[in-house]
Amino acid sequence: MEEQYICVRNLTKYFEKRQVVDHLSFDVKKGEVFALLGHNGAGKSTTIDLILGLKTPDEGTARIMEMNAAKNRKAVFEKVGVQLQHTRYQNNITVEEACVEYASLYKDPADYHLLLEKFGLDSLKKNFVSKLSGGERQKLSVVLALIGDPEIVFLDELTTGLDVAARREVWKTLKQLKEQGLTIFLTTHYMEEAEALCDRICIIRSGKKVTEGTIREVIEASGQKNLEDAYLFFMGEEDLL
Repeated sequence: MEEQYICVRNLTKYFEKRQVVDHLSFDVKKGEVFALLGHNGAGKSTTIDLILGLKTPDEGTARIMEMNAAKNRKAVFEKVGVQLQHTRYQNNITVEEACVEYASLYKDPADYHLLLEKFGLDSLKKNFVSKLSGGERQKLSVVLALIGDPEIVFLDELTTGLDVAARREVWKTLKQLKEQGLTIFLTTHYMEEAEALCDRICIIRSGKKVTEGTIREVIEASGQKNLEDAYLFFMGEEDLL
């Protein structure tokens, strides 16, 4: 039986009276790339925050490698890399200084020089993070998520702001990391990205799961010809097809 690295059961979250995550359940297996898909405001980022213990669920549970992240922060921290939409950097810090700072948090960090080179940022290591373009900053956040040499990495809209060429370079690197055994949990608005990277996907609408499976399974269940059309079908937007 394949090992479950992330286990989510009936996860539910309200903000005031609005239900943002609605009894969401899914598993992510060791070594797979899993994507949570949905419109802005569908609850994707909140779901990641709940899994990571950054927010407290109103109902349900989430476990990472059999651990509750809120109760086992140090142990989870050693195993998990995170790139979030709301990542913030301190003022007047260079790319290299940010890497050194992150590397100092781990017992056996990855070589950040190699990571910067992989993501095309090596020539910018003396630049201030505040002066990076949106795409460069996005790539840096992925580098920092990988510095701890994690077993699982969470990537929230990782290629937003990147041009097509840069996006494909990131995909290439992530595929290499998957081949090395990394488990990847991502959110994305790009159906092409999901098709290129993912073993399985889960589509949510207003915080509730509407379908889950491999790309082929989701397309077949929708009766559509491709993932983009299947996505629109499950989001209730068939009239746009």
